[in-house]
Amino acid sequence: MPRIQWTGLPAALRDHRISAADLHELKVWRESEPEAPEGAWYKDFGSFKICGFGKYPKTFLLREQSAKGQKL
Repeated sequence: MPRIQWTGLPAALRDHRISAADLHELKVWRESEPEAPEGAWYKDFGSFKICGFGKYPKTFLLREQSAKGQKL
């Protein structure tokens, strides 16, 4: 089974709109072991949002996409 390739990515995959600062903020937030509500929720990091349901993160959205649920 092949492994996921993280280097040498095509430009279309490398040139995303998520900032390094926001990715760092996500890392710090994850390490804080945040509590999650029972239903739908989202956390806005500026250049992207992470959305989840209960204790599980489900998807990432770009800044311009709207999120549903409780804002964390």
